[in-house]
Amino acid sequence: MVRAGLRSRPGSNGSPGTATEENGLVARPGYSLTEVMMVVAIIGIVAAVGPALLIQANRLFVMSRVRIDLQGEARSVMYVLTRELRQAQNASIVIDQASGQPYYSRISFTKQQGTAMVFYQSGNKLIAKTGAKTQTLTTHLGYMAFTYPRSDDMDILSVSMTVQELIYGGKIKALHMASERVRIMD
Repeated sequence: MVRAGLRSRPGSNGSPGTATEENGLVARPGYSLTEVMMVVAIIGIVAAVGPALLIQANRLFVMSRVRIDLQGEARSVMYVLTRELRQAQNASIVIDQASGQPYYSRISFTKQQGTAMVFYQSGNKLIAKTGAKTQTLTTHLGYMAFTYPRSDDMDILSVSMTVQELIYGGKIKALHMASERVRIMD
């Protein structure tokens, strides 16, 4: 390629020759200073922005993974709660609170088979007690409430819960709320 201001001198073997300036210097193909400076500027911008983008992508991945885990945990806990509540004797249901816990965070009842059950919040745990057997259903409980949504229909019970987990050293909280109405099959 011949640049402006350069002329081509034929070679000895008949080839087009090399481009030379008028003072006899040989011009070589390459990059101009402006092109090199643009490349360095682009690499600098990518180097400055790249780590921040990777950190944000990692946070998004961690938050999504924790939310999916919490959602699965909430579903399994809600399944156990609703399954047991459907078998309750309506007249035996008592909703109250354990000492130092939120209002309406404990429910006790007797199942159709005569088994006594209690579900209650204890700090960040949801405890299920069947007779003498105690089982922790979740350790990520933020809020638990059992209520009757209608005062004229005591066959329907509302169960609401929030599960949460602190991530990034407690700086960010991931939440999932679940609420379901249960018909008592008395």
